[in-house]
Amino acid sequence: MLAGDEFISSPPKKTVRFGGTLTDILLKYERGETTDFELLKHQLSDPDIKDAQIINWLHEFRYSVAYLTKDFEQLVSILLKLPWLRRSQEVVEEYLGFLGNLVSAQTVHLRPCLSMIVSQFVPPRITIREDDVDISDSDDDEENLSENFDTCHRALQTVAKYVPSTLQFLMPILVEKFPFINKSERTLECYVHNLLRVTVYLPTLRLQILELIVEKLLKLDEEDEERKKNKVVSTSSERMAHPLAERLDILMTILFAYIKDVCHVDGKLDINKTKDLYRDLVSVFDKLILPTHASCHVQYFIFHICSLKLGLAEAFLDHLWKKLQDPNNPSVIRQTAGSYIGSFLARAKFIPVVTVKACLDLLVNWLHKYIDNQDTGANAYCDVALHGPFYSACQAAFYTLIFRHKQLLDGNLRKGLSYLQSLNFERIVMCQLNPLKICIPSVVNLFAAITRKYQLVFCYTIIERNNRQLIPVVRSGTGGDLVQMCTNPLDSFFPFDPYMLKRSKKTIDPFYQFWEELSAEDLENLKKPIKRATSEDEDDDFLKGETPQNEGVVEIAPNSYESSTRSPVSSTGSPSDCHMQYPH
Repeated sequence: MLAGDEFISSPPKKTVRFGGTLTDILLKYERGETTDFELLKHQLSDPDIKDAQIINWLHEFRYSVAYLTKDFEQLVSILLKLPWLRRSQEVVEEYLGFLGNLVSAQTVHLRPCLSMIVSQFVPPRITIREDDVDISDSDDDEENLSENFDTCHRALQTVAKYVPSTLQFLMPILVEKFPFINKSERTLECYVHNLLRVTVYLPTLRLQILELIVEKLLKLDEEDEERKKNKVVSTSSERMAHPLAERLDILMTILFAYIKDVCHVDGKLDINKTKDLYRDLVSVFDKLILPTHASCHVQYFIFHICSLKLGLAEAFLDHLWKKLQDPNNPSVIRQTAGSYIGSFLARAKFIPVVTVKACLDLLVNWLHKYIDNQDTGANAYCDVALHGPFYSACQAAFYTLIFRHKQLLDGNLRKGLSYLQSLNFERIVMCQLNPLKICIPSVVNLFAAITRKYQLVFCYTIIERNNRQLIPVVRSGTGGDLVQMCTNPLDSFFPFDPYMLKRSKKTIDPFYQFWEELSAEDLENLKKPIKRATSEDEDDDFLKGETPQNEGVVEIAPNSYESSTRSPVSSTGSPSDCHMQYPH
């Protein structure tokens, strides 16, 4: 596995004297004679040290590692600061041999050795100072950067092979050395890339490393979401306008490439490797993504791996379904699982209609059973605190129908209508829990229009009654309490809203279902109900997805326009919704 194994067993070369052997100097120091020892430290710290000098000293140190106890921590620290990576190949090889001997003989120095190696996972800094002020933190674009990283990984493999406790000490160091998110794009890119390389030869650390990376990506995503209020138009077709968005884009591209590389062997999908990685990513999803409200991009790593194999997408939906229906889970987690189910079914182009129908069946049957249990009891009234998961499941079903109704009706209109009628949305809409009052208005309006067109349920009477009874929300501010009308009492969002990062979206877009713009004529068509006795061979522009190319195109899309927790009237990443006039 390692090209450097021979360093551990190869004999040291001829020693160099410093007024005696290195061993003599170390023994003298222990007796209190420090002159030669101080001279040695001075020579090792010389910035103009030559390759030949480094090699000669390393020869002696390899022979004397047994003497380099904790008492010589300062000397070892100097040795670990030697500029060995950007030296000749002979220096590199000798240094790797020294590291192997040192950690094998003196595990007390394991942590500083690991820290030194991990510190090399980023390009060296160039700091420019003017009047004692640091004005630059750019990265050195050196030609041998890739080779240096290869050498660092050789060093880490060598240490891990000979010291079993390496894994225990390495992970905290990887966390500690992770660059701040305001560091340069190149610095973050190199560090994350090298972290992912570590998972290849230290697979037991993969889950922890993926958690670390996703945690940092979420911070970038949150910071990027904060700055979207002051949106800037990008002047370049390949770069994001804001530095934080650009960093996130680069790192998401790396993560997507890593998933693809791990899952494929010789260009073919390796199902066992893919399943193993999927399990780790779902674990990361549960721990970090599911409890995070309204992240914009990071959750797409699970979308990406699910696009590789239908079985994974179905397993993910089943995983979310179990989260949603389990009463032992916190309500907020169950509600978020519902948001993911609806958004995934709507947006994942790789999910076939048969799977969509199976999931709709599960959702709707669960909703009907919930109504059976609640609709006549003491809690049979509209209350988000009591019935949050129910409302989330309703919104998931409505949202799925909005995006998928054409496919559900395609091919055999009569059969498709019969299926939709069997779902009995009317009972769900008319129940005492009143889901239309809680779901996001843009979803309610489109669901109402579509179900009216196909005569599945008439929602507008309920919608108008709800509008007369909008839920007031008291918000405290510096000017006193302000009463606002809450348009998103469920505090829901759509996690797979359009992906906006320019580089990495190239991986997502081929598998992503975009919302089709509807013209004014289509909006009018939605108001015209079809007859239940429609022939299955009847042509219908709406069913065929043919949008007339006339002027005045209006977007009518279900989105998280009202769902932003920071601002209930602004959002990015989705087209705005259009509220239609209710037919009378």
